[in-house]
Amino acid sequence: MWDGEYTVRIDHLKPLNYLESECQQMQVISDRISRLRDSGKLEAPAEAVLKCLGELKRPYLSEFEEKLLGFIEQEYETVD
Repeated sequence: MWDGEYTVRIDHLKPLNYLESECQQMQVISDRISRLRDSGKLEAPAEAVLKCLGELKRPYLSEFEEKLLGFIEQEYETVD
């Protein structure tokens, strides 16, 4: 998951009925968010935005959400 690893019983899971392409898209978004969170460089507002994006109940980002994530990536990937 975007914010860590969890162990759950199978009876606590429900199908989301996403297409394979939607699952792949969700994985890409999750990887992007995880890479930023794992950097250890984030300020609180960036963490809050990533938390919100990670909790979306759909397999894609809106144009605005994509811009927010891209902005955070740009800001923190250039800082070392």
